[in-house]
Amino acid sequence: MKSIINKTYGGGEKDGRAITDLPAEDRPREKLMKTGPAALSDIELLAILLNTGIRGKNVKALAGELLWFLDQNKDIPDFRDISNLAGLGEAKACAVAAMLEFGRRRYGSFSARIKQPSDIFTLVRHYADRKQERFISLSLNGAHEVLAVRMVTMGLVNKTIVHPREVFADLIQDRAAAFCVAHNHPSGQLKSSPEDEEITTRLQSAAVILGIHFLDHLIFSENAWWSFRQNGSLPDKEPALPSVFPVNYN
Repeated sequence: MKSIINKTYGGGEKDGRAITDLPAEDRPREKLMKTGPAALSDIELLAILLNTGIRGKNVKALAGELLWFLDQNKDIPDFRDISNLAGLGEAKACAVAAMLEFGRRRYGSFSARIKQPSDIFTLVRHYADRKQERFISLSLNGAHEVLAVRMVTMGLVNKTIVHPREVFADLIQDRAAAFCVAHNHPSGQLKSSPEDEEITTRLQSAAVILGIHFLDHLIFSENAWWSFRQNGSLPDKEPALPSVFPVNYN
């Protein structure tokens, strides 16, 4: 594997120097601060994350081996597989696994398409362990592909306060054709409250005026969800303007 990595990714030196010990022109951090992260190669980005190499293998060589490994995996690899890479160890493997999962949650959803309530749950369920309610908005295009996922507001332990203008400000900016909203119930109970039903009604009314299809409102816990649409609590209304938006998930 080492020979392949060195040839393909430019493994280079074999000592265990840290980034700060590299020549100034080879330091990814300085390059990032000067030119921004987009200018860095994948190896340089991973080298910043790893920070140090090991005896006989500097940080950029270690980053090259990690990159080779990640390229062989279509999906996010298991933590145990990452930690088995020579020179990584549990601490670095934890950092890599955390980085990959955080990136997936924040920025990896944009190729997703919402076809059913469970698709929404997949994109927001990591908020379920929060001790306060989070109200989340998903901007969708006309094909119900995800344009953006945002936390609109954070509330109290058992209540979140949100105004329709806070939701639609982002939707209009995204030029969304449709949208979903979701919020967690820290108690684990999925029964909708009068406040949940009120904000759903207000969002539906505003959506009709703006001609943006309101696809669903999801209440969720760590392992389950409840859909306003699926339970018949989000009836479609005729938009105020002609619309080509579907009235269901299909």
